[in-house]
Amino acid sequence: MSDYRATIGLEIHAELKTKTKMFCACLNDPDEKEPNKNICPICMAHPGSLPVINREAVHKVLLVGTALGAQLARNFSEFDRKNYFYPDIPKGYQISQYKYPLVEGGSLRGIALTRIHLEEDTARSQHEGEKSLVDYNRAGVPLMELVTEPVIHDAEVAGAFARELQLLLRYLGAGEANMEKGELRIEANVSIAPAAEQYKKGEVEALGTKVEVKNLNSFRSVERAIAYELERQKKLLEKGEKVVQETRGWDEQKQVTFLQRKKESSHDYRYFPDPDLPKLVLSEVEEFSDGQLKKEISGKLPWEKRDVYIKEYGLKKEDAEMFVQNMMLGAFFERAASGSSRELSIAVANYIASDIAGARERGVVADAWLEDPSNAKRTGALMMMVQSGKLSSRGAKDTLALMFSDERDPETIAKEKGLMQQSDAGALIAIAQKVIDANPTVAADYKTGKEAALQFLVGQGMKESKGSANPAALREQLVKLIS
Repeated sequence: MSDYRATIGLEIHAELKTKTKMFCACLNDPDEKEPNKNICPICMAHPGSLPVINREAVHKVLLVGTALGAQLARNFSEFDRKNYFYPDIPKGYQISQYKYPLVEGGSLRGIALTRIHLEEDTARSQHEGEKSLVDYNRAGVPLMELVTEPVIHDAEVAGAFARELQLLLRYLGAGEANMEKGELRIEANVSIAPAAEQYKKGEVEALGTKVEVKNLNSFRSVERAIAYELERQKKLLEKGEKVVQETRGWDEQKQVTFLQRKKESSHDYRYFPDPDLPKLVLSEVEEFSDGQLKKEISGKLPWEKRDVYIKEYGLKKEDAEMFVQNMMLGAFFERAASGSSRELSIAVANYIASDIAGARERGVVADAWLEDPSNAKRTGALMMMVQSGKLSSRGAKDTLALMFSDERDPETIAKEKGLMQQSDAGALIAIAQKVIDANPTVAADYKTGKEAALQFLVGQGMKESKGSANPAALREQLVKLIS
């Protein structure tokens, strides 16, 4: 792609986590298995039914906009009718926002945003042979749409942006954003132009012809589809052909994009203000004030968590990212490391990132164990035992493994199982002497100045004590006896 400049913009739809749908009192339940259960005359567009705006959905979009440093529609915002016919919209139009969205501007990971608006979701279609079935449970669910400026230039940056937005939605409680459930849906607008042309915002010629890619159901698919589409467009231009503005789907199995339809323009939808819904004047609602919204998001943003984990706790970037990505592990770490020194916090993080996370992946540790504050407190106490020399690293791992099914405090468990680290001089002298007697040649090598020989003897002593000996104290006794 060195001869071309890639330009990518994203349109991301996220279902919001609310009790009810966007304009009616039907349950917003993404896990409902029975088709067409959560429907009513309003979301099914029966004559005479009137929509009512979901205050909770508006609130959550404003929280996202505030977190992204965007401009909220303080004067007013309004809903519009987006007119098109398809079986998944019973009204014959979708209630969306066009000219006056709730949020404009802002940025995420250095990527500028155009707008964030609120609309209703469509129904879910299922195609079985020659038949198509429609489940309207999803029709009318609050849907947030975020649009970026066309300022992304490679697939990996696009993927990283989408992942960070998913995290933000989860941290704010705005949505679960599970892509496999369709709760987060990403469309990529992709174009290329010769690199010699200067990129100027708003010049279509400089950006190339935009192609929209849909059906992206994972972050990996987003990256692969963009990479494929950039290469496809490059080959067209190199053959002297034109790129056509169109909508294409992504075939996950074949790893290719395919034509769906020619791309519509905004005027094709004949937008006009919805006459059944009043304008929203945010300044008249106290909970929508800047101060209140900022107070709600303070300390809850994923990038704030990263800074705290790295700068305050001193964690490695890898561990910090694990705790940011997995909010349950992050909360467990914060409880376990509460009031600890940086050194102890790092130790806590190491055991969580390796032993506890590994046990969770193997199914040994249930999420309920991690959510119990007493287990985080016990883990912190276990680390203090290591720091004070009561337990060796090996002993701590063995004790922790027992703690998954034993609710007693770690010291009680370690004592009962003989895992406490031995620091008693008499016991260590006996172990050291036994090791020297069994390895006289190695002891003699140490006397001649070979440091590696002493390390071998310490290892044999730890083996003899089944890991319970304090290695520093054992080393001291070995040196005394050999000398």
